[in-house]
Amino acid sequence: MYRLLDALPVLAGDDRVTRLFTLVPGSDFGVDALSVIDAVGGRTLPWDEACRRTYDLILTASPKGELSLLRGNRVLLPHGAGFNKSIPGEGSADSASGLDPEYLLRARDAAPPALHALAHPDQVARLAAVSPRAAERAKVVGDPTLERVLASLPLRDRYRAALGTGPRKLLVLASTWGPECLLRRRPGLPAELAAHLPYDEYQLALIVHPNERSLLGRYELTERLAPALDAGLVLAAPYEEWASVLIAADALITDHGSTALYYCAALDRPVVSVHQGGVELIPGSPMDVLLRHIPELGPATAVGKALEAYRPGSGHAAARAAFAGRGEALGRLRTEVYALLGLAPPAACAPPRLLPSPAAATRTPAAFDVHAEIAADGVRIDRRPAGIGPPGHHLAVEHGAAGEQLTRSAGLLYCRPLPRTSAPQDAAWTAAGWTRHALSAYPGCRSAVAIPASGLCVLRVRGDERAYAVCVEPRSEDGRIVSTDPAAAVSAVHAWLSAHRGMPRDLVRPTCYIGDRAFRVLLRPATDDEAEQVL
Repeated sequence: MYRLLDALPVLAGDDRVTRLFTLVPGSDFGVDALSVIDAVGGRTLPWDEACRRTYDLILTASPKGELSLLRGNRVLLPHGAGFNKSIPGEGSADSASGLDPEYLLRARDAAPPALHALAHPDQVARLAAVSPRAAERAKVVGDPTLERVLASLPLRDRYRAALGTGPRKLLVLASTWGPECLLRRRPGLPAELAAHLPYDEYQLALIVHPNERSLLGRYELTERLAPALDAGLVLAAPYEEWASVLIAADALITDHGSTALYYCAALDRPVVSVHQGGVELIPGSPMDVLLRHIPELGPATAVGKALEAYRPGSGHAAARAAFAGRGEALGRLRTEVYALLGLAPPAACAPPRLLPSPAAATRTPAAFDVHAEIAADGVRIDRRPAGIGPPGHHLAVEHGAAGEQLTRSAGLLYCRPLPRTSAPQDAAWTAAGWTRHALSAYPGCRSAVAIPASGLCVLRVRGDERAYAVCVEPRSEDGRIVSTDPAAAVSAVHAWLSAHRGMPRDLVRPTCYIGDRAFRVLLRPATDDEAEQVL
């Protein structure tokens, strides 16, 4: 269904064409397909009614089902990227899904497709090997979905801003569907990576094939992924958003699904494999070529070495074997479609539609196990979401965002401003008032920090009546200003003070190291105005 939606812009702006949708019976994923049509506002015809009509053009993304019952010129659009998988128990043994002779050579299918639109000349040759008759109607048009990806590349910064990635590295996992997919064979990998990779250095996202999402259902999928989602994992939506997330990515972990080919066609960034063999991958297919030329990931703790082992250009050969006619797919498909319609196309050809911005993670961690390494001039900080890895130097918890058990266990409590309300009267803590209250209400807490909207933090340490200001300086990097979460910097200050008890605090300048970045921090007594900032 999504491939049809990516191709339909070839008819955009033409009021001579009415677009109707129907669902061929027998699909295991019918409910979700109908919901997709409903989400875009398409008009749907019941199958029985659709079979009673005659059409000028029928677009379909699969040869499966009783398509011969629909009357009209039929166009079979590209299926996936490169015909890489067979589906055990379905159709002919060892046949690539989308090129299966059981579906292409049905005796009762008296009217073969008027056009079999493919993405690469090699696909025409593969089609001819299983169905010379079908290959007579085949033409290389390219891939409309890839056109959207390529057209949207300049929006990378916008997509990363929408995801809340910042200067972190975005590591994306891509899972196809079926028994050999990433989510079936390594279901714990997202959570394992979240436990291993520092939160301030990496963001994780997951792309799940629509069929796998449909089989599980959204509730079951999110429950299975709960530990990773709680740690901030982005779960990309199945239509459009997956491609936006790919563009935003810094690296990809893939199984044998074809999502990786879009990534390699558009970008040359690290990609590693978690494919563990099996019967689904077609030997010699573009995905087989890719998987033979990229590093393999063993345990999650080895992800850094696997990404470093990637050699630039490794994915290009596989992408070239999957896609041809880059930049021309919509124009070629438009020409073919209007020829079948017997109409002159409109003068203007609509460009590929840019991909929308993806949604940010639905959950963000509010408690961190903070690992701290004290150095002569500062502290190296490594924050991991609490509870999924080993404990660290201290537990840092955001007050008002985490539960009572974590809050009472915190060595460092910090508080951010609450959203303003429309109440006729309002009451808000001052920075000094909240830090004093937090140390009183939570006896196990050693440091309390207020983080007002200004970003200048106010810190109070148990046993010291004074309030301190904590200022974190941003960095300049290649024409950009890079800032860090103040909560990470105050964890560095908390660790520094814990290691230097009794040291004068009138003016301290510890450096906060996060990954390969160093942020200068200033700790000094707060002025009265700073202490009375409103949260």
